[in-house]
Amino acid sequence: MMKIYFAPLEDVTGFRFRNLFNSMFSGVDIYFNPFISAVSPEGRHKKREEEDVSPENNESLTLIPQILTNDPGDFLNTADWLMDMGYKEINLNLGCPSKDVAAKKRGSGFLSVPDRLDRFFEEVFEGFNKSGHEDISISVKTRTGYRDTGNMDRLIEIFNRYPLSEVTVHPRLGKDYYRGVPDMEAFDRFYEEIRHPLVYNGDIISKEDIAGIEEKYPKLSAVMIGRGLIGNPALAREYKGGEPIDHEEFRLLFRNIYKIYRKELNADKYALDKMKELWGWAKDNPMFRDSQRMIRALLRSKNPAEYESAERMIFQR
Repeated sequence: MMKIYFAPLEDVTGFRFRNLFNSMFSGVDIYFNPFISAVSPEGRHKKREEEDVSPENNESLTLIPQILTNDPGDFLNTADWLMDMGYKEINLNLGCPSKDVAAKKRGSGFLSVPDRLDRFFEEVFEGFNKSGHEDISISVKTRTGYRDTGNMDRLIEIFNRYPLSEVTVHPRLGKDYYRGVPDMEAFDRFYEEIRHPLVYNGDIISKEDIAGIEEKYPKLSAVMIGRGLIGNPALAREYKGGEPIDHEEFRLLFRNIYKIYRKELNADKYALDKMKELWGWAKDNPMFRDSQRMIRALLRSKNPAEYESAERMIFQR
């Protein structure tokens, strides 16, 4: 049975969300935080990022912190900061599809300059060796390219050259965001050629999807799921033989997440926007088949009173 990883979802899966989710649903083996922007020794991390990876805020779960950068010095500095907290593995974000991020050759945009990526890894691992931190594990979460798959063979060659602990592949291009379907032919190439433990990520929404991936790719070490665990929070539990989710669990999860966002974001509009994003992923769950009209009303809500009224109607249904 494969491990289940909870993917990092920007502005969604912060430590308050992770702790709530982990307290309610079993089955997730490892969580990844929304990326930390690496900083130089003269810089300072945002308070929100410091809180998110603080060990005391993640005591009940296993967290692997993820870094976004294309600068080896900034990566090493931020890695030192994380290692001082006790982290033994750090993940490099090579998958973020944001245009602003990619334009700076970070996230999936970094994949468009493979020679620069190669030098990045060379300097990072040299830096760890010089500092006596050879025992730190570096993993990556990547896409198959940014604009096309023309660099894919080169990327695989680069990944294989360095002692990465794991490679997670979301088989889409960066420019595709989450549109279309995963390019499984591209993933096949990674599966055949990557020498490191490999993880699949992309469009998993049911335990049958997990079983299908497991059957086709028996050497995988894990699957990483993001939106699928919002649409069905009990997905990992079901895959491991547990009970499917019921309406009351779903209601409690979303009600408590709503409270968290209202407190954390300190602005009703932002809290509503985040909840609408979650409902956009959850609305396709079969338990809401007869509630689509009310979900549309929820997605149109303009204030907490309208949102809460629509939510009550959905769960009463």
